[in-house]
Amino acid sequence: MSTPGPETLDPIALQELVDAGKNVRVIDVRTPGEFETVHIPGAYNVPLDLLREHRDEFLAHLDEDIVLVCRSGQRASQAEETLRIAGLCNVHILEGGMTAWDAQGLPVNRGAQRWDLERQVRLVAGSLVLTSVLGSIAVPRLKWLAAGIGGGLTFAALSNTCAMGAVLSKLPYNRGAGCDPQTIVAQLTESKTAPAEGN
Repeated sequence: MSTPGPETLDPIALQELVDAGKNVRVIDVRTPGEFETVHIPGAYNVPLDLLREHRDEFLAHLDEDIVLVCRSGQRASQAEETLRIAGLCNVHILEGGMTAWDAQGLPVNRGAQRWDLERQVRLVAGSLVLTSVLGSIAVPRLKWLAAGIGGGLTFAALSNTCAMGAVLSKLPYNRGAGCDPQTIVAQLTESKTAPAEGN
């Protein structure tokens, strides 16, 4: 018997809830760099790695219905699992993520344009494979680097995780100045009395 998957909410349904003034908190689990590029107005940026590391600190401030957002849904699914294991059951995932939200032409805040994390992973992995294959002409053992990258990508697909993405998310390019647990908790706390506009 399989367990039911996480509840999803399509972009139009989320926009209708927001427009109706329903008590919904949108948590964007992408990197601060991705969030700065484009995000749903009023969303809070709680990167997946920080959510995992400081889950209990954040749980105290997540009492509304929660909608988790990432680029396409993969990281939001991982965040939902983290919160569900901790006992939070009022969590939904935005179906199709920011890609679907933006494709629907729904409101967004745009900032400095940066590459999303998945594109960065493809660039780094592809560059390493290409370089190691070409380099193996002179140094035959370099072909094993390409094999290792291929194995890592296969494992990432099977396990729905990405070690390379986790490492890249910690680079300064993907981090913002306010990307620390104390700042995020302060934003979540302040939202009890004020809207999150500007996040």
